Amino acid sequence: MVKTKKNKIDITDESISDGNADVKGATLAETEAEKSDLMKDLEEKLKKSETESKQAYDRFLRVSADFENYKKRTAREISEFRKYANESLISEMLSVVDNLERAVISSSANEKLNSCLIDGVGMTLKEILKVFENYGVKPIDSLCREFDPNFHQAVMQQESEDHPENTVIAELQKGYMIHDRLLRPSMVIVSAAKGKTETNTKSDNL
Repeated sequence: MVKTKKNKIDITDESISDGNADVKGATLAETEAEKSDLMKDLEEKLKKSETESKQAYDRFLRVSADFENYKKRTAREISEFRKYANESLISEMLSVVDNLERAVISSSANEKLNSCLIDGVGMTLKEILKVFENYGVKPIDSLCREFDPNFHQAVMQQESEDHPENTVIAELQKGYMIHDRLLRPSMVIVSAAKGKTETNTKSDNL
């Protein structure tokens, strides 16, 4: 009878041990599964964070580029404004310069005029032209140049054997540039081949 009880106890212990092993195995499997799920979740979150980080960095680069372009554009606009801020005022002054130049030319041919007065007009003209130059205003060099409609306004054509056709042979009113912008075109007379002006006149009358 004692032996039978002992065997029963042994069998029961083995059953308990096997049960514990099964429980441990199941727990371990669950733990591994949880770890795997956790790793997947972390990897997904990491990928999402990397994507968001990249998107944020791309946005930062775009904003930085836009800001740099804005600064350059603003600087360019300020520079343009400074360069041409006095354009309208200088345009109004051109007629004054024209009159002073005419006065100097006329007075130089008249010996009866007071030389001090002539010199004073000449000095005034030089000072104004110097101020013009300080603001980037320069006269257009037109005489003996090929006619260019971008800088010249042809008032008439005149036959000339001394100049190639379409050459500026006289300047009636001086033109001016302000930096790289046309302030006023030169009013000029342009050379024409002999007989061409007559042909043009006949054509115009038809």
